[in-house]
Amino acid sequence: MLRNLATSLINSRDERIITTLPKAKELRPFIERAITLSRHAASLEGNGSEARGVHLRRQAAAFFHAGNYGRGSETGRRGQIVPARTAGVAALQRLFDEFGERYKERPGGYTRIIKLGRRAGDGAELAIIELLGNPREAAAEEAAKKRTKGGSKKKATEAKAETKDESEGEE
Repeated sequence: MLRNLATSLINSRDERIITTLPKAKELRPFIERAITLSRHAASLEGNGSEARGVHLRRQAAAFFHAGNYGRGSETGRRGQIVPARTAGVAALQRLFDEFGERYKERPGGYTRIIKLGRRAGDGAELAIIELLGNPREAAAEEAAKKRTKGGSKKKATEAKAETKDESEGEE
């Protein structure tokens, strides 16, 4: 169950999923260990870093379901096309390519849990678990910066206009 939740969280477009609160609390350390492995792989350098990177990738693969092993050719038995890679392989690739670089400088705390309330059907407490620094969050920060910059420019131009009016009035 934790593997499925971790795969869903990594592969989700918004980098957030809605689940019950106990599942979210169990998923947090599980997914943070996997992100820490990718972070360590992103910061490798020097002699033997390639082998260490492969080792870290294989350790992180244990957190997700295995991919399509034993692919000898592009076609399977009787000429059938082999299915695409599983979601676990895609999650592992995204984990090491994208999240390793994003959290390279962050020492921990990659997720956030937000309580939502109780579900109507069975009364289970729901929560959102999301990764920090997701694109939606970054866009909101940029919009907030633009709003503050726009407001300060407006105030600055108003202040300049007032000083001009005062200086013209003195003459």
